[in-house]
Amino acid sequence: MFLPVTGHDSDRDEGGETGRRSRALKIAGIALAGALVLGTGAAGWAYWHLDNNITGVDIDDALGDDRPPKPVTTPSPSAPVLPGGALNILVLGSDSRSGAENQRLGGGDSSGARSDTAMVVHLDAGRTAATVVSIPRDTLVTRPSCPRPSGGSTAVAYDSMFNDAYAVGGPVCAVKTVESITGVRMDHYVEIDFSGFAKLVDALGGVTVTTDEDIADDDSHLHLKAGTHHLDGTRALALARTRHGIGDGSDLGRIGLQQQLVKSLLEQVAAQRLLTDPARLYRVADAATAGLTTDTGLDSLAELTRLGESLRGLPASEVRTVTMPVVRAPSDPNRVVAKEPEARELWESLR
Repeated sequence: MFLPVTGHDSDRDEGGETGRRSRALKIAGIALAGALVLGTGAAGWAYWHLDNNITGVDIDDALGDDRPPKPVTTPSPSAPVLPGGALNILVLGSDSRSGAENQRLGGGDSSGARSDTAMVVHLDAGRTAATVVSIPRDTLVTRPSCPRPSGGSTAVAYDSMFNDAYAVGGPVCAVKTVESITGVRMDHYVEIDFSGFAKLVDALGGVTVTTDEDIADDDSHLHLKAGTHHLDGTRALALARTRHGIGDGSDLGRIGLQQQLVKSLLEQVAAQRLLTDPARLYRVADAATAGLTTDTGLDSLAELTRLGESLRGLPASEVRTVTMPVVRAPSDPNRVVAKEPEARELWESLR
């Protein structure tokens, strides 16, 4: 005869509940570990993807020593530690039609590319101020002999359109031409194409600009009334490219719009607080690196991140935008040449 032993039943229940809790904790631990592994894998993939968005060009090797010297500064022992020395970066917006998206945004399928926009960005040693100098694409210059990507060299060209340098010899010739006319060494090179610019603006949620006059440009497909507008990437690109619908139709009017876009985008980035929104930060980083070409000193996510971190203390209000002083070219009223001595004095201030 067996008597019920209720204590044993109670022990089995407790053991079962403890076992269930133990199993639940194990499952939760496994799930957490899996999430961490997946998260680490996703982060690794995201880093790899962003890193591989960037195309690098070895400009230093191509140009060798035939360029302006790097400035040498000897800091005082009592000087404060700065984020880095002064830097000069050539930033180009290329009108490349490579790829379906660039063809759509560029309005054609012609081969080759030219530098649609050229800016020399000077960052001071403390990274608390910057000067952005626009070089009109219609400037007539003496283009130096440049190494060709396929071998050999181009001939020296006199009274050549500035933006032809890129078309003839790519980024290397663009850098060499800028260094030739400015006497300033370009520490870095950054190029973004049509598609990359439009994607960046969209990732930032658009950009707000104010126009002082109506714009009607069928070539860039842009029609805006005077006033303040919030533009998506496609319309912002059209604004950066428009020239026939404003002022006298020259490149100088377009440069003013491009400089306004730069300031507005900097303010947009500063207001976003991207570090608190990882998903949006990734979208912006993906857009910023898409269609991006740099020199080999900036062609990795780590190097771009270091540069970006050094600019944390740079407010948009301390970014000065100017245009290289120019006058109408005596040989062609549709072209300009550097105005001296004003242009030389401007470049000397950036060395």
